Amino acid sequence: MRILQLCNKSPWPPKEGGSIAMKAITDSLIQEGHQVKILAMSTHKNPVTPQMIPEPFRKKTGFTTAKVDLKIRPEKALYHLFTPHSYIVERFFSKDFQQTLVHILQRESFHIIHLESLFLTPYIPVIRQLSQAPIVLRSHNIEHEIWERYAANCRNPLKKWYIKVLSKELKAYELKHLNDYDGILPITTTDEAFYKDHHFRGSTMALPFALDVEGMLSRPGGQSDRIHRDAHSLFHLGSMDWLPNQEAMDWFVRKVWPQAREAFPQLRLYLAGRNMPEWLFRHNIAGLTVDGEVPNAHDYMRSKNIMVVPLFSGSGLRIKILEGMLNKNVVITTSTGARGIDHTPGKHLLIANHAGEFLEQIAYCVNNPGKAQNIAENGAQLVKEKYDLQQSAKKLTTFYNQL
Repeated sequence: MRILQLCNKSPWPPKEGGSIAMKAITDSLIQEGHQVKILAMSTHKNPVTPQMIPEPFRKKTGFTTAKVDLKIRPEKALYHLFTPHSYIVERFFSKDFQQTLVHILQRESFHIIHLESLFLTPYIPVIRQLSQAPIVLRSHNIEHEIWERYAANCRNPLKKWYIKVLSKELKAYELKHLNDYDGILPITTTDEAFYKDHHFRGSTMALPFALDVEGMLSRPGGQSDRIHRDAHSLFHLGSMDWLPNQEAMDWFVRKVWPQAREAFPQLRLYLAGRNMPEWLFRHNIAGLTVDGEVPNAHDYMRSKNIMVVPLFSGSGLRIKILEGMLNKNVVITTSTGARGIDHTPGKHLLIANHAGEFLEQIAYCVNNPGKAQNIAENGAQLVKEKYDLQQSAKKLTTFYNQL
C-alpha cells in the first residue's frame, strides 16, 4: 500500500514523545513493505527541513515539510473567545501546508491518508476533494481531556477560566468532527471506548505505542544492566513545553521533593527534557539538578534509578514510561500516567496519586532495593512482550487492509 502520513511535527529527530510515536508508525509501515510519504509541519518549536533528515530516512519516506506558525497571537486568542471555533486547532491551519498537500495529492495517489492527531483535521476537506483514500486518525490523546484536567489543577483563577474556555471549544470541535474519519487508531482501549460511546461510525482499533525493542537493546549500551546506575537518583525526562509535564514537575518540586530529600539526604533529583522552562533552571533547591535537553535519552535513563512521572492531566499512553521500563528504571507514576499501560501495580511499576503516596513509594524503593529491582525487571519484560514494534506493524497492516 501507499500511505500518506501527515504529521503535526517532524518524526525526525525522534527525541520526544510525539515524534517517537510518529516515527514508530512510519517504521511499522515500512517494515511491513508499504510505501510511506511524509508531510510534516515545521514550527518555531520544532523547525525542520528535509536537508536535516538523514538521507536514508528522507529517501524512504519522500520526506517533505511545510511551515506552520504556531506562535500564540494575543489578539487572535482574544477574538476566539467570542467565536465557536477552537483556537487550539485553528493555529495548525496554514496555507503553505495546504498548498504543499494539494501539490502532493495532485501528483500522487494513496491507499490510506494517515493523520497524526486531531490537529490535521482542518485539512480533511481538501483531502476529500482530491483523494478517494480512506482517512485514518491516529489519536495520541483525547485532546480536550488534557485541557480539562489542566484547568482543574490550575491555581491561577484567570488562567483557569481561560483554559476552561479553550477546553470547551476543543471538546466541541473534537465531537463535531468525530465522523470525518473512516478509521481511528486510539492509543488505548480507554480512548477507543470514548469514540464508541460518542457514536463514531467508522472502524476503530486500539493500537498502543510500540518500541523497537530489538533495535534499542542491540545498540551500544542497550543492555541496561551493563551501565552503572546512580542508586540514589530520581529523575524525570520529558518534553517540557508540554503543559502537563510542566504542571507535574512544578507540583513534585514543591510538594514531594523537599520531604523526600529530608528523609533521605543521599537522594538527588534530576530533571531533563527539551524546552525546559527558565523558572525550573532558577530553582535553588538542595539535591535538585536541572539538566535540560540531553544528547541521548536512553543513556540518561540507564544512568539513573527511579523514574518519577507525577502526571495529573493528559490522556493516551506515556511513551517515556515505556522507555523507562524497557531501560529497567523502576517507575513511580500516577493512575493518569499509567493509563493505557497493561500493568499490575506493584509488579511492573508503582502507583502514587498524592504527595504522601509518592513519599511512601520513594521510601519503598530506597529501603528495598532488591524488590525495586524486581519491579524494574518485570516492567522491562512487560514492554518486550506487549509493546514491540513487530507486533504493532502486523496489527496496523490488518486494520488498513480492512479499510
